Amino acid sequence: MTYYYKGFPQSTRDEVLHMVNVEELARKAKDVMPEAAYYYVASGAENEWTWRANTSAFNHYQIIPRALTNMSHPQLDTEFMGMKLKTPVMIAPIACHGIANKTAEVGTQKGAAAAGALFSSSTYANKSVEDIAAAAPNAPRYFQLYLSKDWKFNRMVFNAIKKTGYKGIWLTVDALVSGYREANIRTHFTYPVPLDFFTRYLGGKGEGQTVAQMYAASAQKIGPKDVQRIKDESGLPVFIKGITNAEDAYKAIGAGADGVYVTNHGGREVDGEPATIDDLPEVAKAVAHRVPIVFDSGVRRGSHVFKALALGADMVGIGRPFLYGLALGGAKGVKSVIDQYNKELLIDMELTGCKTIEDVKHAKIAHIRYTADNLPSDTDPTRMKPYPVTKYNQMKSDEADASSGASEA
Repeated sequence: MTYYYKGFPQSTRDEVLHMVNVEELARKAKDVMPEAAYYYVASGAENEWTWRANTSAFNHYQIIPRALTNMSHPQLDTEFMGMKLKTPVMIAPIACHGIANKTAEVGTQKGAAAAGALFSSSTYANKSVEDIAAAAPNAPRYFQLYLSKDWKFNRMVFNAIKKTGYKGIWLTVDALVSGYREANIRTHFTYPVPLDFFTRYLGGKGEGQTVAQMYAASAQKIGPKDVQRIKDESGLPVFIKGITNAEDAYKAIGAGADGVYVTNHGGREVDGEPATIDDLPEVAKAVAHRVPIVFDSGVRRGSHVFKALALGADMVGIGRPFLYGLALGGAKGVKSVIDQYNKELLIDMELTGCKTIEDVKHAKIAHIRYTADNLPSDTDPTRMKPYPVTKYNQMKSDEADASSGASEA
């Protein structure tokens, strides 16, 4: 059940997961992930106020149930940028899936494809885009671009994703440098598994790097002209990922963006910025249906998906929960997580008389604001609980065994 890459334990699990809700998986994932890797996923910037508010702020919005709708058997099928999907729930981009499971992005892509969901992979992925595409040749997928200062690198990426059937690009503009992530500092996190694009271009750089070091290789100066250049050189639609206000939405559309992606990077960059769901109505009003809107950050319930769609999103991304599903169940675990969101979403659709996803986009939502919590970070020493020690989540010091990939389990 465990494989060791240079001493780093990678789960090899591939099983259907049974859960009451996806939040359960965060606790269980500790049993199979080393502490530094776990907190790379399960943490945010500074005091993590925004990270927590991303989820709690969904309570600012209330779903208005509808009666006497004469409706049953709602349908989750939807269409996005010409792609027919079985669910509006998509895999949001996260770097380095290999910290969760040996199959890494290949496992995530298989799970997303089995669920009929849109998959996203990152510039900082462990697996090659060729291997990801081969795992599910006909599955829909988008690519998250961290634009490099080096345009030779960018062109290598564009050529690879076009050849492997990626349908578009999420251009990340909200993480030009790394946020101050205290959990990563306390646990001395570095990327433990090679990142493919850096391996093929730089001969292995990307393994053993900190988050801040990796971000330093990306372009910090990105402006409107870069959007058109990326479109011209890639030949793919480009969404601007990191839009949180009306002014930037206007600027993105004016620069030629094919869509906007509303996110605050899961609370991992600027602590103290609003929850993404609180940003969505303003952005949706500015966009005015001119281009599609993608949304993520803090989505933990089917009702959260419902609210995001009703407030203007066309697709709703999930992040940390699918990575926990990958750690605990591989590709089948990823599908299990998406299935759980779908199950909850379908219940809300039936109780509100929404037959289709298009109906959800016109559902009635009430709005009552309140102040979210202001607690210390969960990784603050005053709150941090002892990390569990299991035979699956420990680093190996025996180099011979580590290099052979031998497993104790």
